[in-house]
Amino acid sequence: MSGRADSDSPPDTRAEEAGKAEEPEEPGRGDDAEAAGHGERDRRGEQDEQDGDAPRRARWAATGTGAVLALAGTAASLLRLTGSAPALVPVAYACGAGTCALAAVLGSRGRTRRALWLSVAGLMVMALGDQFD
Repeated sequence: MSGRADSDSPPDTRAEEAGKAEEPEEPGRGDDAEAAGHGERDRRGEQDEQDGDAPRRARWAATGTGAVLALAGTAASLLRLTGSAPALVPVAYACGAGTCALAAVLGSRGRTRRALWLSVAGLMVMALGDQFD
């Protein structure tokens, strides 16, 4: 064994390839194949467009979630402040709301993973504050 690969195809396969190239296509089959190919390209183009929208949707989701949780925490903090709850409860809600507001800002800047974890942390702080009630 010399370790060298042959660059030419064996002679028997060349004849088959040449025969296939000379045969005319059946009418209609080429049109369907081309149409199927264009449909596949269109689907790929749609997939590329959808993939391009994913970061934008993630930013909107992180921003929206952080803003909604911040508003909910602020409202809960104000409601608990007017009631007979210990002082730690409205402070915990306010801190959680501030954390979620920071998550909304980070989400709008594209830091969606950090925004997710800050939203979770803010929600946990609010839940912990609710336990003191």
